[in-house]
Amino acid sequence: MDPQYEYRLLRQINHQNDNRSPTNTTPPAASPIMSPRKLGDRFIPTRAGANWDINFHRLSENEKSANQTKKAKEPSTDIVKDGLTYTALLKNELLGAGIERIQDPQTEDSHLLLLTPEKRRLFTVTRLCDLSVEGDSVTSVGWSERGNLVAVGTQKGYVQIWDAGGGKKLSTLEGHSARVGALAWNADQLSSGSRDRMILQRDIRTPPLQSERRLHGHRQEVCGLKWSTDNQLLASGGNDNKLLVWNHSSLSPVQAYTNHLAAVKAIAWSPHQHGLLASGGGTADRCIRFWNTLTSQPLQCVDTGSQVCNLAWSKHTNELVSTHGYSQNQILVWKYPSLTQVAKLTGHSYRVLYLAMSPDGEAIVTGAGDETLRFWNVFSKTRSTKESVSVLNLFTRIR
Repeated sequence: MDPQYEYRLLRQINHQNDNRSPTNTTPPAASPIMSPRKLGDRFIPTRAGANWDINFHRLSENEKSANQTKKAKEPSTDIVKDGLTYTALLKNELLGAGIERIQDPQTEDSHLLLLTPEKRRLFTVTRLCDLSVEGDSVTSVGWSERGNLVAVGTQKGYVQIWDAGGGKKLSTLEGHSARVGALAWNADQLSSGSRDRMILQRDIRTPPLQSERRLHGHRQEVCGLKWSTDNQLLASGGNDNKLLVWNHSSLSPVQAYTNHLAAVKAIAWSPHQHGLLASGGGTADRCIRFWNTLTSQPLQCVDTGSQVCNLAWSKHTNELVSTHGYSQNQILVWKYPSLTQVAKLTGHSYRVLYLAMSPDGEAIVTGAGDETLRFWNVFSKTRSTKESVSVLNLFTRIR
């Protein structure tokens, strides 16, 4: 988070509380929150040095009574603090970008109306689960292709299946001995990759041991998984710098690519050309490479200048979006096969670890180690070629 932007948020909260309380508070001379360190796990953001709950616990909400507000301010448990921090960050990050907050009288969910010049969209923010009460944490998530099922990988090696519509946990799958950092759905089959170097493939409709397939091929953590668009091939990336391709029947990879010089977390199959696979390497590699899996031959390669964290193809045009970490933390849009850079999005202050695309294929959302989500209208059919702005960032433009 930009230090000046962060300071303005804290000052705004202090000013609001001063207006509601007879007690005056002097605004801080400098931000008490330090920027995240560039240390720790390469795929999981660290909160060391980023005390997000400082001053945010003072936030009071209009809809709460005075007694409820007083109780919320008391430093009781970590869960309460996390909840207040979550609310404060969400409200400040969203409401500061011209978004109106409206309350649904029939539910407890808060609806966030994004007032963009192009169109108005309605989002619902709901907390599905909190694994901290179990002494665990979320390390990966993945939506099923149909229905409301969400797979959640955990630090302890479990894979939980949740009904997002009903907010209920349906099952817990065991089998991994370390954290699950990658998930990929194929109809009712779910593939999971773990730090234990193994890929488990299971049909959630049957008992786990009955349909379980164990795939061994990586020598280090499996950090990327993606099924092909025809659901016939599974691509996996590992911390051993390998990109492997599997089919439905073999327990060994049918193809192996070893050109990357760093971990392969970013993987994407082209929806426009059968058998075309893209992959991105880590900090020591920084390259996006393209492969023809029909002939097992390498194709183009482009050096992005930064760690490649995610890749996703546009559903409408032959373009590719990539998110990056050290050293530029940017988001890039490429045209294929010329590999010319169409757009550059900046604003995240830390590695852009996560990327998801909207069902209509027009918008993307990015999540970074700076603990912000940013929405971008990059693949819209009516996208302006001049510029586009993240609705969650007051200062960022596509250049």
